[in-house]
Amino acid sequence: MLALPIDGLATQLRKGVIEYCVLAMLKEGPRYGGEVIELLRGRGQLLISEGTIYPLLSRMRSEGLVDTEWRDTPGGAPRRYYRLTRSGQKAVSEFRDEWLKFRDSVDDIFRADGGKTR
Repeated sequence: MLALPIDGLATQLRKGVIEYCVLAMLKEGPRYGGEVIELLRGRGQLLISEGTIYPLLSRMRSEGLVDTEWRDTPGGAPRRYYRLTRSGQKAVSEFRDEWLKFRDSVDDIFRADGGKTR
């Protein structure tokens, strides 16, 4: 049987959903990259580094999912804030619908199995 080590499994799951988690966080309002990182780190399994988040935000910007604006900060350097575009709102809404169906299907399988492993 071919199975990923548990930490490899978590990495693969994270890679598949992190973009949409970031988009969902931006639904609440504009955020800067460091803020997104802190929020993700606060969610347990969604650990992410600066080396991952900034290229991801840049790609989402090129794809038209987010817009940016620079804002001055008191006593510090200006920060780039990211906010959802209409395309980003549509993408996160569509992902949410698919995710809920997918999650429910997986939950049903594990409930039917009664938690047994083979």
